[in-house]
Amino acid sequence: MKPFPFDVFEPKWQSIWDENKTFRTPNPGDADFDATKPKYFVLDMFPYPSGAGLHVGHPEGYTATDILGRFKRMNGFNVLHPMGWDAFGLPAEQYAIKTGQHPRITTEQNIDNFRKQLKSLGFGYDWDREINTTDPGYVKWTQWLFIQLYNSYFCEDDKKAKPISELEAKGLSREEIDAQRLAFISEAPVNWSPDLGTVLANEEVEEWKAKGHTVERRPLKQWMLRITKYAQRLIDELEPLDWPDSIKALQTNWIGKSTGAEVKFDIEGNEVTVFTTRPDTLFGATYMVLAPEHELVKKITTAEKKAEVDAYITACASKSDLERGDLNKDKSGVFTGAYATNPVNGEQIPVWIADYVMMGYGTGAIMAVPAHDERDYEFALKFGIDIRIVVIDQNPDQAEPNSGQIKSTPGVAVNSGFLDGMKTKDAKKAMIQWLLDNDKGTFKTNFKLRDWLFSRQRYWGEPFPVLWENGQHSVVSEDELPILQPEMDDFKPTGDPRGPLVKATDWIKYSETAERETNTMPQWAGSCWYYLRYCDPNNSERFISKEAETYWSGEGATVDLYVGGTEHAVLHLLYARFWHKVLYDLGHLSTKEPFQKLVNQGLILGEDGQKMSKSIGNVVNPDEVVEQYGADSLRLYEMFMGPLTQVKPWQMKGVEGVSRFLGKVWRAVFTQNQAGEWQLSEKVVNEETSDKALLKVVHETIKKVGEDIESLSFNTAISQMMICTNAFTKAEKIPVSLLVDFLKVLNPFAPHITEEINQQLGNSELLSEQAWPLYVEEYLIESEIQLVVQVNGKVRAKLTVAKDSSKEEVEALALADEKVKSFTDGNTIRKVIVVPGRLVNIVAN
Repeated sequence: MKPFPFDVFEPKWQSIWDENKTFRTPNPGDADFDATKPKYFVLDMFPYPSGAGLHVGHPEGYTATDILGRFKRMNGFNVLHPMGWDAFGLPAEQYAIKTGQHPRITTEQNIDNFRKQLKSLGFGYDWDREINTTDPGYVKWTQWLFIQLYNSYFCEDDKKAKPISELEAKGLSREEIDAQRLAFISEAPVNWSPDLGTVLANEEVEEWKAKGHTVERRPLKQWMLRITKYAQRLIDELEPLDWPDSIKALQTNWIGKSTGAEVKFDIEGNEVTVFTTRPDTLFGATYMVLAPEHELVKKITTAEKKAEVDAYITACASKSDLERGDLNKDKSGVFTGAYATNPVNGEQIPVWIADYVMMGYGTGAIMAVPAHDERDYEFALKFGIDIRIVVIDQNPDQAEPNSGQIKSTPGVAVNSGFLDGMKTKDAKKAMIQWLLDNDKGTFKTNFKLRDWLFSRQRYWGEPFPVLWENGQHSVVSEDELPILQPEMDDFKPTGDPRGPLVKATDWIKYSETAERETNTMPQWAGSCWYYLRYCDPNNSERFISKEAETYWSGEGATVDLYVGGTEHAVLHLLYARFWHKVLYDLGHLSTKEPFQKLVNQGLILGEDGQKMSKSIGNVVNPDEVVEQYGADSLRLYEMFMGPLTQVKPWQMKGVEGVSRFLGKVWRAVFTQNQAGEWQLSEKVVNEETSDKALLKVVHETIKKVGEDIESLSFNTAISQMMICTNAFTKAEKIPVSLLVDFLKVLNPFAPHITEEINQQLGNSELLSEQAWPLYVEEYLIESEIQLVVQVNGKVRAKLTVAKDSSKEEVEALALADEKVKSFTDGNTIRKVIVVPGRLVNIVAN
C-alpha cells in the first residue's frame, strides 16, 4: 500500500489547475490586471525537446523557480513564470535525414512528451504563454529582429546602435554602408562538416566528430553579427548584475580585453600588422608566425617550401579552434622560406606558419618572443629558433641573463636599445611612442571576442528574410514576414555550402531577378530573445507591446531571476545580452540587460556518481519516480538533496525518505478505518490552542521557510518543516488554524498533498491563492527556560520556569519539585543558590 494516496489526488489537482488556469498571469490591458501589484519575473532556461525526454536532473531548477514563484504569488506579486521550447536544432534535422520524417513532426512529438512530463510534476506555469521557436508567429519576430540588426550600425561617437538611414543621409556609398551594418556578409574560416552539410559552432565540433562525422576548416561567405562593437559595454555593464563571480569571469575572459600596440612588419614587401600586449619585448622577437589560413601564406611561401606548407595547411583544416588552442599539445609548424623585417632593429626574422595562431583571433599573425612566452619558447626549442632575453628581474648591471629563463612578468628591459634599464611599464610607453613617431605602429585595445558567425546550412532553422539581386543583398518588407521553409521531402545535405534549401528552386525564386537566401539562422537566434516574448506571447502587431515591456521590466534588467545550467555560461548569455542592448539602443526596450540575477543549479549525477547519460545507462526517468513515490516526493527530494548550486548524486533511498516525511504529514491529519479509507483524525480540532511549544515551532517554521525561500536555501527550509511535522505528530491536539498555516508554508514545495488536505478540511479557497501566513514575533520569544536542579552537587531534576521568574519564585518551585523532595525530605536545607538562567544548587543534610 502507498503511504498516502498521491496517485489519486495528484492527477486530480493537475486537472483542476489546468482547467481553471490557476496560474494564468494577467497582462496590462487584461480585465483582471492589477497595476498596483508588484511584478516578479522568474525564468527557467527553456529546454530543447529531445526525443529522450526529461531525466531527473532537468526538474531541479524548474522546481526551485516554481517554489519561488508560488511563494511570490502568495506574497502579493504578479508572477510571470512561463515555459517554452528551444525547438529548432540539428538533432531533429539529422533524425529527419535518417527516417524521412519531417523535423516538425519529430519536434512536436518531443514537445508533447516534455509538456506532459512537466505537467505531471505540478509546476505552476502559465501555459497560455507557452512559446515554441519554430511557430510561424515566433519565427516572424525572430526574422524581424534580424532586420533590425541589418538596418542598424554602431555609432562610435555615441557607443550605441543607430538606424542605417543616418549613414544613407550622409551620402555614404552602398559599400561603405554595408561595411558598418550590425548584420553583414563576410568570408570567415568555419568548421564545415561535409557529411552533415553545415557549419558547426566551435563547441559543437567535438560532439559531432565523436559521432563519426567529418569536420574541416574552410573559408565561407557567411552572415555575421557585429557583436565585437559591444565588447566594452558587455564588460562594463556586466558588473552591476547579481551573477556568480565565476560566470562574470568566464564572460570577461571570453571577451578578452587587452591593451598594447599594433606593430607593422614587412614580409617580402607586404605589410602585416601584429597585436602585442608587450611592445616592450619587440627587440626579443626572433621569428614570426602566420595562421595557416592567412591570405599572405601562399604569396610569400618559397617554391622549395610549397609542398610542405600545402600539406600542413590541409592537415590544419581538420582541426577545431579548441584543438589548435590547446596549450598542452605538441607544437607543430612549417617554415615558409620567407623573412620579415623587425621594424625596431631591421633584423630579418623567419616567417613560420603554425596551427596555434588562428585567423579568428587578433590579425592572424604574431611576433614570437620565445624568451618571454611559454608557447613561443616551446616552439623555438623544438625548431631551433633563437631565444633572446630582453626582460630580467634584476638591474641589468647586477646579473647576467640566463637564456633558459622564461619570464612573462614585468621587470627591467635589457638587450633592447633605447629601452635598456627601463621598467616594463615605462618601456611599453616609450616603445608605443617610438612606433607612433616612426609610423611603425599605434596604441591598440584588442578583444579576443570575434564577430558572431550567424549562418547555418540547414533546413530546420529560421530562413533569413534576405533577397539577392545582381550580387546585392536586401531584406524583405516586414509585412512579408514570416518567411517559412518550403515543404521538402529530402533534407539530405548536398555538400553545397548554400545548404539543403538550394534544392527548393521554386521557393528560392522570389522574382525574375531576385532570389532568397538559402542559409538559415542558428538555434541561438530563437533563444536570444525568448524571455521577451513570454511577456506578450500572442501579440501579432509587435514582438512585445510597450505596456507589457514597461510593466515586466525591472530597474536594470527585464528578468528578476534566471535559473539554468553552467553550460550556457558564455555563449547564450552573451548573445542574449548583445541582442538586448541593440534593442535598447534602438528604443524598443527600457532596460540595458536581460537578466538581473543569475543562479546556476548544480548537476545531478547518476547513482554511480557519473553524469547522467543514455550511453552509460544511469539515467533516471522522472515518470518512474512519480509513479512510485508521487510528484511531491520528487519535488521535495530534488530540493532536499543539498544546496541548489552544488553537484549532487541521485539516491532513490533519499526519495523514500522524503516520501516518508509526506506520509507523516498525511497521517498527522488522517487515520485509516478498518476498510482502509482515510478519515480526518480526531486530533484535528477547530479551536485555539494554549500549547506554547506548538505555537512556537509553527511560527518559527513560517519565518524560517519564508527567509530560506528568498535565499534559495530550500534544503534547510524542508528540514524546518520536518521539525514542525514532528511537533504536530506529538501534539495532543492540532488546531486547524495552525495546520492551515503550515500547509500554506509547505504548499510551494508539495502543492498536491497540501491542496488535498486543505480541501478535506472543508476549505474551498486554494492555498496557492491565499496570502503567505504572518509569523507572530511574540511566539518566537522564549517565555520559559529550563534549569538544572542539584542537591549537594548532584543533578537530581530539571525545572521549567518562566523566563522572568524571580530568585525567590525559582527557589520555591525547586524545593516543591517531587524529585527534589525525595532527596531533601528529612534533611535540613542549609543553603539554596540560584544561578539565573542556569541552575539551582540545594545544600541539605
